[in-house]
Amino acid sequence: MTISKDLVAASSTPIILSILAQGENYGYAIIQEVRRLSDERIHWSDGMLYPVLHRLENQELVRSRWITPESGRKRKYYRLTPKGARRLKSAQSQWRLVHATLARLWEEARCLI
Repeated sequence: MTISKDLVAASSTPIILSILAQGENYGYAIIQEVRRLSDERIHWSDGMLYPVLHRLENQELVRSRWITPESGRKRKYYRLTPKGARRLKSAQSQWRLVHATLARLWEEARCLI
């Protein structure tokens, strides 16, 4: 199944903020976590993720820092800011409402499908 571009765009911010709420992480690991959580059904690319991370950084929802682990490869790690945590809480409420509304609508309309 392919997820529409509109749904990917709408869900990318709350997904990224939710992953970063679990702890600091870098881009490739975020992409892999999205794949894992979606049972390999959502595949993000670098070209999709990094513009969103840069936008979130400009909005002061995340902060970044460069780290060179012992393995030697320098990586940019992102972490949630307090402002980002507040935005995530708001997004959770909004998404729960949308999910509940769609679930109810589809349950009521089941006989029509």
